[in-house]
Amino acid sequence: QVQLVESGGGLVQAGGSLRLSCRASGSIFRINTMGWYRQAAGKQRELVARITAGGSTNYADSVKGRFTISRDNAKNTVYLQMNSLKPEDTAVYYCYADVLTSARAQYDFWGQGTQVTVSN
Repeated sequence: QVQLVESGGGLVQAGGSLRLSCRASGSIFRINTMGWYRQAAGKQRELVARITAGGSTNYADSVKGRFTISRDNAKNTVYLQMNSLKPEDTAVYYCYADVLTSARAQYDFWGQGTQVTVSN
């Protein structure tokens, strides 16, 4: 199996910064796309950013210019640097990874979620 463990969430004032990390471990042959979703209270889960194994990135319009996604393939880890945070960024952030397992089966795996709260 594959496990994703997130870290880095917390409480920050508006205008501040946080850096989320998510490390994948387990029966991994190759990780394709990795990314971050978020879900605010009472809202649907939405894509924040994603990054391919080759480093191509996509961002939600709401975070462009403020958030930066990156990854360390050697460490099976994806990062989300969040700057100029706004109260509307408050949500539970989930990382995911599109993984080809050691058994050559392909699945999306998800982290447990980390809370990000931005206060006024």
